Amino acid sequence: MAGDGHHQPVRLDPAIERWNYMRENVYQTFKFTRRATRHIFILAGLVPASIALIAWSNDAKYDWAGKLRGSSLLSKPPAKE
Repeated sequence: MAGDGHHQPVRLDPAIERWNYMRENVYQTFKFTRRATRHIFILAGLVPASIALIAWSNDAKYDWAGKLRGSSLLSKPPAKE
């Protein structure tokens, strides 16, 4: 229980300590390689651009206000023949 005086020291794992040191100091050793540049471009450019394209293409496509059961959610439903 807490405060019983039987404390064991924490064992440090050298692999975890190396990983933590690397993670905390990655900005000091980072280099722009072809692979890193490709990953940065994809994550910082293409992903937000594709999300924006999807949002732009679906903007004002649906209208949820005042819809009744059976009525279309499309803001401009196709004309019935």
